[in-house]
Amino acid sequence: MGSRIQSHQLSNGLLVSGRPEQLKERQPTMSARAVPYTGGDIKKSGELGKMFDIPVLEHSSSSGPPSHPNSNPNSKQQQPSRISSSSQPNSGSVRSGSNSGPMRKSSGPMSLQPTGLITSGPLTSGPRRSGHLGQPEQASAVSGKAAYGPAVTSVGEGVRFGFRVSKAVVWVVMVVLAMGLLVGAFLMVAVKKAVVLGAVGAVVAPMGLGLVWNFIWGRKGLLGFMRRYPDAELRGAVDGQYVKVTGVVTCGSIPLESSYQRVARCVFVSTELYEYKGWGGKSANPKHRCFSWGCRHSEKHVADFYISDFQSGLRALVKAGYGAKVAPFVKPATVVDITKENRDLSPSFLRWLAERNLSSDDCIMRLKEGYIKEGSTVSVMGIVRRHDNVLMIVPPSEPISTGCQWSRCLLPTYVEGLILTCDDNQNADVVPV
Repeated sequence: MGSRIQSHQLSNGLLVSGRPEQLKERQPTMSARAVPYTGGDIKKSGELGKMFDIPVLEHSSSSGPPSHPNSNPNSKQQQPSRISSSSQPNSGSVRSGSNSGPMRKSSGPMSLQPTGLITSGPLTSGPRRSGHLGQPEQASAVSGKAAYGPAVTSVGEGVRFGFRVSKAVVWVVMVVLAMGLLVGAFLMVAVKKAVVLGAVGAVVAPMGLGLVWNFIWGRKGLLGFMRRYPDAELRGAVDGQYVKVTGVVTCGSIPLESSYQRVARCVFVSTELYEYKGWGGKSANPKHRCFSWGCRHSEKHVADFYISDFQSGLRALVKAGYGAKVAPFVKPATVVDITKENRDLSPSFLRWLAERNLSSDDCIMRLKEGYIKEGSTVSVMGIVRRHDNVLMIVPPSEPISTGCQWSRCLLPTYVEGLILTCDDNQNADVVPV
């Protein structure tokens, strides 16, 4: 006996097979409370302001949630700040759920900058100096000495450049000269003729004069080589090419400031203190000679910056920070000249010495300061690197040679690192950026 097939009739009169569908009870939907317009003020944003310990303005009764007549009368005693996050499923300030975990509380009050950025700590009245983080910034404010982080390169006292000749050539010349001297001395003693010794002297004398000439004019020859080096166009430069780029510079993420004159927004700063040593005076450094100026204290800093090529208009990032090898050729200017008569007339100089724990002895001192200010015209020589559509100029891995300059009787000069050159008049022709 077959089983009977169940059927039912719809509301429109159509007869269909199967059991009638059970209507499920619909869950009540919760409507989100309308959030008033805050105009960008975090103090009016409710729960977001409470996360950062910022006092929140009390909203009017019209902006609060509607009251229900059948609600529990004890709910009136609850504060608005203690509302559970489960009653506000659309709230982004506190996430509900078992895996949300406790909310981390900030260690200190948060301050609202004029730009709307939320930062920790009190809102300072003055501008914040880039490169200072935490305690180093406070220490520098007390001592007055700039204390930059690892992103700023501290350059040594001088540029590393010199002459480099093949060792084989040096050994050959030394052996020939030694043999010539021995033969000449033997013939002069035995035969009483100094022809060979005179010939050796005629060869040695020009060589000695050539070495002295190169030591005197080596730096000027290097500067002349950099001025004559042709400028390259960044648009057509390939990766790994050694180029010279001339253009206007702009500061990177860390602008620098000179220590004495307080010249702001610089890409390179240099402050040097020199002392004059007379007969039997105190030496400023181990290499200080009598009747000359010796460097006693030096501060040279350089950071990453940008340069805009004059020829193509492209902008490149110059990687001069983070301990990179840099050879700056910037002529400093004398800002303070101290003698025994005018020593007490410069309180700012005495304060600068005290901030660096330098004694103000009864000696002649001279303070020189140089800088490359933002907007100055600078020439940079380095290697082109392209990475993820970012054009960079980095220091070369090997020293760069100028080659033999026969017309000037100069030997090949080698210089290490990224080369920076700037005009002597640093305040002229500065482009405002």
